[in-house]
Amino acid sequence: MKQAITHISVDTRGRGLMEITSQLQGWIDEQGVQTGLLTVFCQHTSASLLIQENADPSVQRDIGAYFERIAPEDPLRYEHDTEGSDDMPAHLRTALTQVHLAIPVERGALTLGTWQGVYVFEHRIRPQRRNVVLHLLGE
Repeated sequence: MKQAITHISVDTRGRGLMEITSQLQGWIDEQGVQTGLLTVFCQHTSASLLIQENADPSVQRDIGAYFERIAPEDPLRYEHDTEGSDDMPAHLRTALTQVHLAIPVERGALTLGTWQGVYVFEHRIRPQRRNVVLHLLGE
């Protein structure tokens, strides 16, 4: 059984989804693992991870619009605003999504569905550099 761990940086463009599927697969290729489990962990409280459709960009737009409605940027709504008016909405959006994914690896590839991609979901308005930890266990 082999284990490998690495950290990747993801530069976001601000609020929205940034696909990282090819980065994950590229790293798995380097490890030579054919069967295993990839754990993906986002080290932030104002960004998260999603597995979502990567074929139709309207899906990403609709997801963004939905989160705008359920966790709007409104200074009268929240007490916490240490880093600005988008701070607390970003924490809420992270709480409603996930910072950890576990994806099986089969025949050296992520076992994603046909239209699935892995995304960092940036919840802050301004561009950020996000740290994501990858841990691969397999053979």
